[in-house]
Amino acid sequence: MAKGSINVSVENIFPLIKKFLYSDHEIFLRELISNGTDATLKLKHLTTIGESKAEYGNPVIEVKIDKEGKKLHIIDQGLGMTADEVEKYINQVAFSGAEEFLDKYKDSAKDSGIIGHFGLGFYSAFMVAEKVEIITKSHKEGTTAAHWTCDGSPEFTLEDADKTDRGTEIILHIAEDSLEFLEEARISSLLYKYNKFMPVPIKFGTKEVNDPEHTPATTKDAEGKETTEPQKKITVDNIINNPTPAWTKQPADLTDEDYTSFYRELYPAQHEDPLFHIHLNVDYPFNLTGILYFPKMTQDMAMQKDKIQLYQNQVYVTDNVEGIVPEFLTMLRGVIDSPDIPLNVSRSYLQADGAVKKISSYISRKVADKLKSLFNTNREEFEAKWNDIKIVIEYGMLSEDKFFDKADAFALYPTVDGKYFTYEELLNAIKAKQTDKDGKLVILYTSNQEAQHSYVEAAKDKGYDVLLLDSPIISHLMQKLESTKENITFSRVDADAIDKLIAKDETTISKLDDTQTKALDELLKEVIPSDKFMVQLEAMDSNATPFMITQPEFMRRMKEMQASGGGGGMQMFGNMPEMYNLVINTNSDLVNEILSTEAKDKQTHLITQSLDLARLSQGLLKGKELSDFIKRSYELLK
Repeated sequence: MAKGSINVSVENIFPLIKKFLYSDHEIFLRELISNGTDATLKLKHLTTIGESKAEYGNPVIEVKIDKEGKKLHIIDQGLGMTADEVEKYINQVAFSGAEEFLDKYKDSAKDSGIIGHFGLGFYSAFMVAEKVEIITKSHKEGTTAAHWTCDGSPEFTLEDADKTDRGTEIILHIAEDSLEFLEEARISSLLYKYNKFMPVPIKFGTKEVNDPEHTPATTKDAEGKETTEPQKKITVDNIINNPTPAWTKQPADLTDEDYTSFYRELYPAQHEDPLFHIHLNVDYPFNLTGILYFPKMTQDMAMQKDKIQLYQNQVYVTDNVEGIVPEFLTMLRGVIDSPDIPLNVSRSYLQADGAVKKISSYISRKVADKLKSLFNTNREEFEAKWNDIKIVIEYGMLSEDKFFDKADAFALYPTVDGKYFTYEELLNAIKAKQTDKDGKLVILYTSNQEAQHSYVEAAKDKGYDVLLLDSPIISHLMQKLESTKENITFSRVDADAIDKLIAKDETTISKLDDTQTKALDELLKEVIPSDKFMVQLEAMDSNATPFMITQPEFMRRMKEMQASGGGGGMQMFGNMPEMYNLVINTNSDLVNEILSTEAKDKQTHLITQSLDLARLSQGLLKGKELSDFIKRSYELLK
């Protein structure tokens, strides 16, 4: 038996490991299983290239709980270690077995899926164990098994063992403050969290299943009554992982149903199927595979986040993928797997790195290309899904200039009549008919077709196209489009009277002379509160709405942008009183009625009722004013 001191640079590394190195104690299991997987994949590689004479077989990694003995066992059938290798890899902390292995076999081992950093990963065991044992036998012929024991001080013992089968067994003597890790439910949930897609099968206990060889026989008695014998059960290993998840396969080998069933495997609680998927696969200038899914989107962007899972060689790391996945895509779901993502030693956070920016921009480009392809392949289906995906695409257009440029090929602008335009198609549709007095193309839109119904109808009556743009960030996107595209302006249909929004060659002549106009203006000033409404007298078609409240586009949009975050220093708009324009059609029969009525109280009554009707159409009539309006309307019915 040998005794010795572990070669560490500080007197006692274990308290440091426990306190600082790993923020979350539960990851010890992930690290130890990763090491077992690493040892198994190394052996597979060595047998493949003929450097090991061992029979690879069908190795598994087994996790066993010994509750009475307060022990947790992690057993692999990998390449094992000799006593010298234990001395080297376990006792010399700074030395990483995986790094040396990769260096030696770097050309042929490129695809063998080695996780790496064995040394420090192993020492995470001391976060939960007061003593750790390693019993290991090398795959090399003629070697003796070794038994290493350490109680968390720099002292260890190393002696021969009588283990006869290849591989490594690690025994953790669980500390009193970590007894939760002897509970089956706790270990089971950790295995599902971190290891459910590891590339080597992981066994945790056994389970009973129906015997596939047995078909229960049915017999009839003398009276013809049928009896079926019980289904025979057999006990099998409980393998908790899927070693070949969909993202490790080639897209050509997967059907749509395969992608959907993998989505259900990732999100068992999710009832709705994804709308579509994007399979990522790149090996230069970095390695990255994965599958991203577009789920049905809600309007609440915050709810959607942290659904993408990050893996390193099929080892779960985190669901906080900020920095790796562009921010606008963090609303998607799925998996990203890359050995090249630089994490700190506990894999708990991302290290700032140029490669990460490249990964992020690659994912953004790949998503844009896929969206373009989906649109070109089946436009009808893409249009049908637009409402459920638009928030991601609009957010992407706002936040990523390269994505914004690519989005012209697939971003859609729906109309209130259910037509869908690309940007180019939209310009062609409105070019001939929708310009303002400055010659800019006016893109009319509504953010709420029901609430702005009368304004929408007024625009449609003139033959104009009205878009339905109702996502919570649309104000920001319109601002960006106006500043990057040439000669366009967006106007909501209630931003002004339609004849003012769209320039016309002919002007409508007012039926009122100057004296009547002045008299009307004075009457209105007496009744309409000047602190809430700017009155505009306009000569319009006689069938246009007599009293109409409009909200100037600039002011209203800035307030909306401020409310939804951003707005570029527009705080001043939030503090300003609510002001609206009241457009009065001087050619309407109602104005004629007001002017020709001699009774002052009737004039006041007509103006008040008309103003309230205009407010009602914009949802501005509330509280006492609404009650008064209803009461007054009933009086009129008498």
